[in-house]
Amino acid sequence: MKIMSVIRIEENDFNTTQERKFDDPSDIHFTITACCIIAVCLFGMLGNGVAFWFLCFKIPRNKYTVYIINLIIADFMYLFFNATLMVLQIDQLMDLHPNFPGMSKVILVLEIFYDGAYQAGMLFLLAISVERCLSVFYPIWYRCCRPKKQSLIICLIMWFIACLESCLENLICSLESFSAGLVNCTGVQFMTFVLSIVISLPLMLISSAILLIKIQNTSIRCRPPKLYITIIISVFVFLVACVPVKFMWLLLYLKHLPNGFQSVHFFFASILCTVFSSSINPYIYFMIGRQKKQKFRETIHSALHHVFHMEEDESEKTFGNSSGISHIS
Repeated sequence: MKIMSVIRIEENDFNTTQERKFDDPSDIHFTITACCIIAVCLFGMLGNGVAFWFLCFKIPRNKYTVYIINLIIADFMYLFFNATLMVLQIDQLMDLHPNFPGMSKVILVLEIFYDGAYQAGMLFLLAISVERCLSVFYPIWYRCCRPKKQSLIICLIMWFIACLESCLENLICSLESFSAGLVNCTGVQFMTFVLSIVISLPLMLISSAILLIKIQNTSIRCRPPKLYITIIISVFVFLVACVPVKFMWLLLYLKHLPNGFQSVHFFFASILCTVFSSSINPYIYFMIGRQKKQKFRETIHSALHHVFHMEEDESEKTFGNSSGISHIS
């Protein structure tokens, strides 16, 4: 998403009509919003950093934590570069260094990492939900025949797809091509829309529906694994916070929105939604896996352990016998 680029277009149009002053109410409102976004980014970076530390150095890795660690890295990168872009935006709004040399190149590099981290986070969340559904449908294959390095291979593929998509979106679809709506930029925009909405969205919805049905069936006999609940809540937050932004972005690019639509307001609102989605994931892990009457450090360690390790033991006890009986019969 060429957020900073389109914001600069709006500001340049404003500069042609009157001299910019920071005491303009819109600039003040955008600066306050940018500060709120930076605060949310710092909040999310703290949570992702703590979760990364425990999952990498305190808790043994398994097939699920490999995905979660990569998701945490992607979310942390997205929040970091988003906060950096907001700092640059505040710098421009306050006219501190409005046109320092190399500004456009710095923003281009930041947006490449920014878009790549966003796409990677979406793909990792998709991979987690789909793989969990595979374990439900094919439990014996998943426990006995699944390649040991499948998680690592899939993560590398996801990173490659995300980086490729980001480079295409930011290098082929330049600022001039984006504002003019050229054919090459239109193709890139539709490609990202297909990847995010046409492919990823149905798979996430189907996977979440399958896990919901599995939770409903198992909750009658015993408590469902916490990983199921974690995946469903994370996917739900992503769908609510990020999917409408994708639809609005495509409509904005195709100029199908009303004439009075304020694009800059939409961009700031979309950033706030996406950074919230990337910030909330580690706190979902902590809350679902949290046990009462524990110290803070013990709570984090045990919460992550309950979500990503005890689930395997519980699922084997819960579904192992039933799966074995169903296959024998």
